[in-house]
Amino acid sequence: MEYITLNNNIKMPLLGYGVFQANDNETYMGVKMALEIGYRLIDTAAMYHNEVAVGRAIKDSGIPRDEIFVTTKAWISDTGYDNMQYAIARSLDRLQLDYIDLLLLHQPFGDIFGAWQAMVEAVNDGRIKSIGVSNFSNGQLQNLISWHKITPAVNQIETNPFIQRESESAYMRSVGVQHEGWAPFAEGKNGIFKNLVLREIAQAHGVTIGQVILRWQIQRGIVVIPKSIRRERIAENFDIFNFSLSSDDMQNIAMLNTGQSQFFSHDDPEQIARLMSWEVEE
Repeated sequence: MEYITLNNNIKMPLLGYGVFQANDNETYMGVKMALEIGYRLIDTAAMYHNEVAVGRAIKDSGIPRDEIFVTTKAWISDTGYDNMQYAIARSLDRLQLDYIDLLLLHQPFGDIFGAWQAMVEAVNDGRIKSIGVSNFSNGQLQNLISWHKITPAVNQIETNPFIQRESESAYMRSVGVQHEGWAPFAEGKNGIFKNLVLREIAQAHGVTIGQVILRWQIQRGIVVIPKSIRRERIAENFDIFNFSLSSDDMQNIAMLNTGQSQFFSHDDPEQIARLMSWEVEE
């Protein structure tokens, strides 16, 4: 496993296991398998409704707690100082953990300043090791940084060959925020697993297209969190540290960039209103 060091000197694995859209059984089995294979970063969220299953899998794995890096995210309805205090306690309870390695604001909406104050306090009292954000634009990230002493350790944003986030990556590096990518495979959209450029690179290295995509992210210094519920695919996604992409490979993949989300725009008022209407189940 390769690691990066966050702006608070805490080490984070560059490759993790995500559990978005996985039910409780899939989550439990997937996390157990991922930890057995060697993953040490597990990424969940309150809105995924599977924190309990993640916690059970971690506990049943028998792996020492300090070897596992656990990320969860607080939803829009959890923003505000009081709400975030409750959300942190709820996630700790559901995960059955004494502390969370990384807590992210899941979306850049709601009372993020009040939430950040509560998150900072949780860092100071040891319940949270690192805090960060998700889906923040450069401007939204700078707004948060400008008004607070603690800079987010991570910004987790959609990143894959079709939306490569070069400007966001450069900006994050300039302010000491680690880029983490969600949806590395674009959930199979836009024919990503049949793409001729990616296929040619994969064949040249004797690996799969999925492995090329993950290796491309790692070589850019981006934390990546693929998700699968199949053991063979979980193992395949982990097996990306024994080859490297050439500069030509990296440039050819760079040409696939469209700059367009494969899912939705965080600048679309209708999409924002829809997200704001969702609440975490108690």
